[in-house]
Amino acid sequence: MDKILVVDDEPAIVTLLSYNLKQAGYEVVTATDGAAALSLGLEQSFTCILLDLMLPKLDGMEVTKRLRQEKVRTPIIIVTAKSDEFDKVFGLELGADDYITKPFSPREVLARIKAVIRRTVPTEPAPASAAAPANRAIMTVGNLQIDQNKYRVTRNGENISLTPKEFELLVYFVEREGRVLSRDAILNHVWGYDYASETRIVDIHISHLREKIELDPKKPRLIRTVRGFGYEFVGDENA
Repeated sequence: MDKILVVDDEPAIVTLLSYNLKQAGYEVVTATDGAAALSLGLEQSFTCILLDLMLPKLDGMEVTKRLRQEKVRTPIIIVTAKSDEFDKVFGLELGADDYITKPFSPREVLARIKAVIRRTVPTEPAPASAAAPANRAIMTVGNLQIDQNKYRVTRNGENISLTPKEFELLVYFVEREGRVLSRDAILNHVWGYDYASETRIVDIHISHLREKIELDPKKPRLIRTVRGFGYEFVGDENA
């Protein structure tokens, strides 16, 4: 059973979310402050963390930062009551996978959680048959090796730590090497949810991905920007 960590200091919101998530078949663990959320996130395994930003003891930004520093790759959806774009962008830059702005509906929360789980939780690989080709879950691009079964990326044998969304982005690009992809197409496929025109989330995650996989992020050779449209994955650092 998928286990969700719900973190909010408002009892009514915790109750509302817990009820709806349990009705949807999730196991729910709750916390009402950032310190407790951090401890739970480090000690237990969750499928997703729903994290309010305005928390006592430690705010949601700090919790996100510390979890990512400790290599916790659990998808994080931040929740903010603020309309300021800074909160959304900064949360994503720290490693959150998605955000929801208060007030929200339980249906919206469930849709976001399902989308995050669908895109970030690896599934068991199908048994190989005699006629099947060698393990296609291993993808090689130049010096990069991408293991879809283990959600692991390495360069020349050295591990590159990616967040779940960064990993999904990389796989999406590699599978479409040489094609120019619009921000809307990337958004719809990788996030799996209708974000309207909020394509900024794509640019932020691609910027972070470049920092980790490009030899020179300021002059990217793998993921190239196509002005006025989107991005293209070249797949050759020397191109």
